[in-house]
This record gives sequence, structure tokens and C-alpha cells, in this order.
Amino acid sequence: MDATTVAVLVIVFLATLFRSAFGFGEALVAVPLLALCIPLRIAAPLAVLLSITIAAVVVVQDWHKVHARSAGWLVASTLFGIPLGLLLLTSSHQRAVKVALALIILAFAAYSLLTRRPPHLRSDNRVWLLGCGFCAGVLGGAYGMNGPPLVIYGTMRGWTAQHFRATLQGYFLPASIVGMFGYWVTGLWVPAVTRYYLLSLPVALPAIWLGRIVNHRLRGETFVKYVYLGLAGIGVVLLAQAVRV
Repeated sequence: MDATTVAVLVIVFLATLFRSAFGFGEALVAVPLLALCIPLRIAAPLAVLLSITIAAVVVVQDWHKVHARSAGWLVASTLFGIPLGLLLLTSSHQRAVKVALALIILAFAAYSLLTRRPPHLRSDNRVWLLGCGFCAGVLGGAYGMNGPPLVIYGTMRGWTAQHFRATLQGYFLPASIVGMFGYWVTGLWVPAVTRYYLLSLPVALPAIWLGRIVNHRLRGETFVKYVYLGLAGIGVVLLAQAVRV
């Protein structure tokens, strides 16, 4: 096993642990770091394959904690947002869009962390469901970052750490399968992706289990605070990418 493979396995373990514990964000950890070790055209499909695995395991483990109706509406509206995201990906306004999105995410996270009463929805709201799902599709199609709108909706609904983690996986499972199908159609699912994926499974599966333990120890305001900090981190990364382009 060479140094590159060891580095890939370490990154996969850390990214999977983060995703399993909080329900989102592993792509922001995995893809940029993996791209330092292996080509991006291999790193991105590998991250999606791992996303499918994590989501499948979590859904099997905690299917009874998935808000299936919420996840279904989010997935359905995401499909309509993906084409717009792909259009943005090929547009000449990527930097401006990234900066605007980053500032919106940072503003929401900062407001939610600093205010005594962050935004709250007592029950599922169709407008918010469709809006957040659509925005997730746009972000996913353009930048591979479906997470922020989903996180915003989940925290507004006040889901527990366990329901938050499980419901987001109920969304990510079908969304990631669609994404992986796209990689296969475009010829980006190459043997190297499969090789690294199979090598990663022995470290990814224990990381999923360990992340579940961490998630079940998180309660109430502590979990929400970590989620908002993670959301702020996404905003910072997005802003840094926009400045660097």
C-alpha cells in the first residue's frame, strides 16, 4: 500500500466520521483533500460512491427516524433545481453567484448563533420544503454542495440530532444515486474510482459506526450549535473558492 493510498484512506475516515456524526458536509472535507492526492475526476465520483454507502447504512440502521415525507418533497424539488445549477456551472457569473450564496449562508448561520430565538417551523411547511429542496438542487448541480439548504430546513424544524442525521440520509441516498448515474453516463466512473472505493470500505464502515455513537451523544442546543458552525464553515469555504477563482 503506497503513501497515496494511505492518505486517501485517512481522508475517507475523517470525512465519513464527520458525515455520520452530523449528517452532512463530508464532500467539503473529502473532495478538496482527496484532490491533493488523486485527480479530481477520481476524487469527485469516489466521494459520491461513499455518500451512497453512508446514506444506505444510516437509512438501514435508523429508517424509523427518517421523516420520509420531508425527505420525499426535498428530493422531488431538488430534481427541478439541478438543471439551473448545471446552467450556472457553465455560466460566466460563477464568482458572483458563489459570493452571494456564501454571504447568505454566513448571514443565516451568524443570525442563528447570535439570536436567542433562531427561525423555527412547528410543522412541515410546503413552501419551505420546495424552496430548500430546489436550492439544494441548484447548489448540487453547480457546486456539488446540496447540504446548506437541507441543514437550514432541518434546524428550522427543530429535528433532534438523530432525526436530522437520518432524514438527511433519506435525501442523500436517492440524490447521490442520481449523481453517480450521471458520472457513469459521462464515463467518469473509471476502474480507479472502484479500486479506491473498495480499499476505502474497511475504514469507512467503522467511521459510520463511530459517527453514529457521536451523533447519539449530541443533544438539543449543543447539536444545533455544531450544525450552525458547520454551516458557517461551508459559507467560508464557498467564499474562499469564489475569491480564488
